[in-house]
Amino acid sequence: MAYIPIFLDVTGRDCVVVGGGEVAARKVESLLEAGARVTVVSPRLSPPMESSAANGSVIHIARDYRRGDIRGCVLAYAATDDPKLHRELAAEARALGIPVNVVDVPELCTFIAPAVMKRGALQIAISTGGASPAFAARLRRELEDRFGTEYARTLEVLRAARHRLHADEIDPAERMRRLKDLANSALPDAIAAGDVAAIERILATHLGDGVDLAALNLARAEFSH
Repeated sequence: MAYIPIFLDVTGRDCVVVGGGEVAARKVESLLEAGARVTVVSPRLSPPMESSAANGSVIHIARDYRRGDIRGCVLAYAATDDPKLHRELAAEARALGIPVNVVDVPELCTFIAPAVMKRGALQIAISTGGASPAFAARLRRELEDRFGTEYARTLEVLRAARHRLHADEIDPAERMRRLKDLANSALPDAIAAGDVAAIERILATHLGDGVDLAALNLARAEFSH
């Protein structure tokens, strides 16, 4: 079985999680972080999801899953201990054209959830094609040691630089060249060191004289140690 890696925008879109345990709670958490509107179908909820339902973060349908509960959603997760329900839900999702993930049953999935390492806007997704989620988790931990918080800050700078060059109406080819050179510079090392002077030298080199953190609407104090 082969998969194509994608990142799906679920902001403000309806997603359904069937199940109320700890595994389901992790799926809910990731969906909420992505800005989705989440409905949970389960007679009972784990304490974290009880809190989410109580504060209105999720819609809780407090009963067993019924056919039609996923209709209209863009993504569905099944995380229960009922294999029969999983098969029925997966078949319904396929019939409706809704991507579905049945936890720990890759043959029922139309997508699988990767292990994800996050640093701000940076996300690195790791998949073993369902062969070993535990090994994917190991690789994620190794990446977490490799990529520090400086990468989140680097992306803040790169995003601001991109907006600045667009606003300046730079020739597209020149804009691309400058942004590529900035992305390949020592910017992450300078940010990791908290060396504001070095950061601003790099910015001036690649974006033009006078372009510093303030010119990008970024606070210098947030980049110094």
